Amino acid sequence: MRNVKPAEFEAIPRPVVVICNNFEAGHVIPPHCHRRSQLVYGAAGTMMVETQYGRWIVPPDRAVWIPAGMVHNLAMIGSVTTMTIWSEPNAIADLPENCQVVDMSPLMRSLLAAAIDVEPEYELGGRDGTLMMLLLHELKSLSPLGLSLHFPKHNRLAVRCREFLKEPNPRATIESWSESLNMSRRTFTRLFRKETGQSFAQWRQQACLFAALPRLAAGEPITQIAYDLGYESPTAFATMFKRLQGVPPTQYFAAAHRSGQDLH
Repeated sequence: MRNVKPAEFEAIPRPVVVICNNFEAGHVIPPHCHRRSQLVYGAAGTMMVETQYGRWIVPPDRAVWIPAGMVHNLAMIGSVTTMTIWSEPNAIADLPENCQVVDMSPLMRSLLAAAIDVEPEYELGGRDGTLMMLLLHELKSLSPLGLSLHFPKHNRLAVRCREFLKEPNPRATIESWSESLNMSRRTFTRLFRKETGQSFAQWRQQACLFAALPRLAAGEPITQIAYDLGYESPTAFATMFKRLQGVPPTQYFAAAHRSGQDLH
């Protein structure tokens, strides 16, 4: 199905449905939730997903898994084409219980390309029904990617983290944060890791990466992004980026866009 709203198929008596939608740059879907779980694949364009637990960035040719009932918003960075698997919560066992960005396998791309043209009330025991169940089995094998930024539940720390996202600084220190929160260094470091699952240095780098990715997707110069984020040089920024993502920023979105074009 193409360019339809979720409400149009919520009641369809099938365990899995797939839809394809196109969104304009800057489109934002405000906080909401669905009865079904969903895998949202960005065949083209970049998305940002946020819940009360964290923020996830979804580059082109990656996907984000959002469990049923999880309140989230979705922002489109540039024009975005999505292919979404909507599955009943109990359609298959052992699917992730938390939101996460995942890599896409060649098989999953091929299955999705075929599934978007399947009629909504397909025959469960036929070829289309088998195709849809294959989608679920392949979904379980997709590899999670380190593209999440977790928010603390601790109220004051959460506020401080969200403030940092507005003006990320790679040179921010534990001392300045712990002092602003009236904590000892030891208390702060233990609390931060407990609440986010990362050290302060790891979270800080991830936050800077999250600030950079939408701007890179929009085609902004790497030099400008590096200096705006407080890096001493574009080389220092590129080093951080490659350490976290495996490729330099000059190659990251180019490779993703080439992969996404395979579906068109």
